[in-house]
Amino acid sequence: MAKSTRGTVTAFSPFDARADAEALRKAMKGMGTDEETILKILTSRNNAQRQEIASAFKTLFGRDLVDDLKSELTGKFETLMVSLMRPAYIFDAHALKHAIKGAGTNEKVLTEILASRTPAEVRNIKQVYLQEYEANLEDKITGETSGHFQRLLVVLLQANRDPDGRVDDGLVEQDAQVLFRAGELKWGTDEEKFITILGTRSVSHLRRVFDKYMTISGFQIEETIDRETSGDLEKLLLAVVKCVRSVPAYFAETLYYSMKGAGTDDDTLIRVMVSRSEVDLLDIRQEFRKNFAKSLHHVIQKDTSGDYRKALLLLCGGEDE
Repeated sequence: MAKSTRGTVTAFSPFDARADAEALRKAMKGMGTDEETILKILTSRNNAQRQEIASAFKTLFGRDLVDDLKSELTGKFETLMVSLMRPAYIFDAHALKHAIKGAGTNEKVLTEILASRTPAEVRNIKQVYLQEYEANLEDKITGETSGHFQRLLVVLLQANRDPDGRVDDGLVEQDAQVLFRAGELKWGTDEEKFITILGTRSVSHLRRVFDKYMTISGFQIEETIDRETSGDLEKLLLAVVKCVRSVPAYFAETLYYSMKGAGTDDDTLIRVMVSRSEVDLLDIRQEFRKNFAKSLHHVIQKDTSGDYRKALLLLCGGEDE
């Protein structure tokens, strides 16, 4: 995961891994479980510190902390605590493995991770996947997906997006025209042009292309994608466009829709809150407030309950009303 200072969770100081391990053991020993202690410790330590606690836990008691959490906790709260314990470097690879295993593929997870991670992060995910699961991530994904959706995933998996640098106005104009002709001006859509341009051009270049596209066509690029494509490809193209515009705004929207309407998509809520907690959750909160006229804190408070809610609110780390 990207090292960044825009997270809500930072290194706890003064930190004592053994003292934390002892407090966690006490919280889970004997009759009943002290969930409050568990959630307070795990949400206020960063991922590297949690790994040290797990190691101290094994040294002191000969027990596996994650196994103990799984046997003592239940439901969404258990899922959240276990997710917090997952080493940061393996988090995305693990999520992708579970998205493509068993019956049915979870396209939402493939889309979210591959659209939002930087090329360096994607290269790292592929390497970790190979080390941990002795399998090639690209082969696994192509085996479970098809069509233009699969093609764009493969392009993103190459992690060869142009680096940000000087933007060439001529190329901006050319790409905007190509997209216009491939979509709005064409009977049917030339999806391949969208895939190549959105999957390989630099972020700064694409932002300019979107502005130019609006000038040429009178439409936002999102409107065209919405009209001209459908299904998983449409969702992935839109996710790429949104992440080019602003990754925190993309995640603010992802969180908003995970809690909107009847029922909560807890898997998405947990995955985003945990994976962004040390990266850009402060920026996500800002975008959330700006775009949905409510704070993330408020929506989590309203939509969840119990220890699960307490832990999510501590990860959220503040009220932006």
